[in-house]
Amino acid sequence: MNLYLFFKSLHLIAVISWMAGLLYLPRIFVYHVENIEKNQTVEIFFTMERKLYFYIMYPAMILSWIFGLLLISIIDFSNISLLWLQLKLLFVVLLTIYHFYLGICLKNLKENTNKRSSRFFRIINEIPTVLLILIVFVVIFKPI
Repeated sequence: MNLYLFFKSLHLIAVISWMAGLLYLPRIFVYHVENIEKNQTVEIFFTMERKLYFYIMYPAMILSWIFGLLLISIIDFSNISLLWLQLKLLFVVLLTIYHFYLGICLKNLKENTNKRSSRFFRIINEIPTVLLILIVFVVIFKPI
């Protein structure tokens, strides 16, 4: 079996899982904020948010990084000088920062210290979409 293709497949599965969470969690935040006065509903949203973040998104992010770095090691770390790979890594670092920011938002919602509106969460929900588009184009077209 080709080890590179095996790790690439696992990388793609992890990335898809991570992206699903990055796209869905802010949407749950929207509903959470819009229903803040309904205690039982808020508890349900918090349970959904916590499980999505810690049981799906966090492991998927870690696996995305692990398999991505394994892929880079297979093609040789000297390729890190390639523009397309540098751009991809930059965009993935931005996704990772966004991921941790969502964790802060989750904590604020849990502690009832959230100052953000549902509109804010609707807007930031577009960040991973833009980064995903950039990553796909950079990886496919591989600018020099």
